[in-house]
Amino acid sequence: MAPADRPDAHEGRPTLEVVAAHAGVSRATASRVLRGASNVSEQAREAVLRAAQELSYTVNRAARSLVTRRSDSLAFVVAEDEQRLFGDPYFAGILRGAHAATAEAGLQLLFVVASNAGDRAQFETYARGGHVDGALLVSLHGEDRLPSRLEAMGVPTVLNGRPFRDDGSLYSVDSDNVGGARAATELLIARGARRIATITGPLDMTAGQDRLAGYQRALAAAGLAAPASLVAEGDFSHEGGARAMARLLDTVPELDAVFAASDLTAHGALQVLTERGRRVPDDVAVVGFDDVRLAELAIPPLTTIRQPIEELGRRMAEVLVARINGGHPDLATVLPTEVVRRRSA
Repeated sequence: MAPADRPDAHEGRPTLEVVAAHAGVSRATASRVLRGASNVSEQAREAVLRAAQELSYTVNRAARSLVTRRSDSLAFVVAEDEQRLFGDPYFAGILRGAHAATAEAGLQLLFVVASNAGDRAQFETYARGGHVDGALLVSLHGEDRLPSRLEAMGVPTVLNGRPFRDDGSLYSVDSDNVGGARAATELLIARGARRIATITGPLDMTAGQDRLAGYQRALAAAGLAAPASLVAEGDFSHEGGARAMARLLDTVPELDAVFAASDLTAHGALQVLTERGRRVPDDVAVVGFDDVRLAELAIPPLTTIRQPIEELGRRMAEVLVARINGGHPDLATVLPTEVVRRRSA
C-alpha cells in the first residue's frame, strides 16, 4: 500500500472520492455500492466495501455495517397518536421489554410514531434506504398493509398481536386474549352476576375482537344471554370507558357486572359508576385487563387479567432478531394470562 493510500494518511473524515480511489473504482461506482444498488459487479462491490472498512468510512452507519449490509438498528413502530401513546402505560411496558432484548443483542432501537399516512410513508422511505434491519409493529388497526409492504422490501417484521387477516405470512407475539377474557367473565359469573356487560377494545384490532370473543364464549357456556345492549365498544382509553359505561347504564340500568377490555377502560367505568351512585362491587362488579399500575391504585383496587406486557416486548424483539440472523422462530407466539383478584370483583 502506497503511503498516500494508507488510512492514516488522510486527515479528518475520509470522503467518498478517497474511498473510490482506494478501491480503484469511479466515484459513481463507489456511491452505488454504498447506497446498496445492484447494478455493480461483485468485484467492485467487495473492493468498495473493503476500502470503506479500512478507511473507517461511514454513511450514517459504522464501517462494520457497510461490510455486513446491516444497520444494527431495529424500529419500534407504534400506530397511534402521541396522546394515546403517552397516556397508556401499556406502550411503555412493551417498549421496556423490547429495548432490553434489543440491547442484549447489541442492537439499537429506533422509536417511531406512525399515526397517519404521512408518518408511514416517511418511515417506509427510511426503511427502504436500509436504515433498519427489521421492525416491531405495535397497535395496528384493521387490514394495515404496512407489515406486508415492509416484508416485500426485505425488512422483516414482528407484530404485537395476531394479524387482522392471517394468511400465514406474518410473525406475531400476542397474549391469550380469548382465554383471559373468558376467565374474567367466568369470575363474574361465579360471583352470581347474570346481567354482565362488556366494554370492548377497538373492534378493528384483533385484541378487541378476541377479548369480546372470550366474553361471549363464557356467557354461552353458562347459558347466559349476551344481547347487543350489553356490549359497548370502547377504545382502550379512560375516556372511552367512561362514555361506554354511561351508555350501558342508560340502556341497561339493571346490569350487575362489567368486563372492561383494558384497565384504563375499567378505570373510566369505575368513575361513572361512582358518579351514578353504584357501589362496586356490591351493585356492579368490575374486571379489567392488563394489570398496569393503575389497577392497584383504583378505588376500589381493580380485579383484572394480567398479561405479561414487558415479556411481550422482549419476545417480539427476540423473534425479530432470530429472523434477521437466519433463524426460524415460531410464526405465532401466544403468552399466557392470569387472573389477579382485588376488591372490584
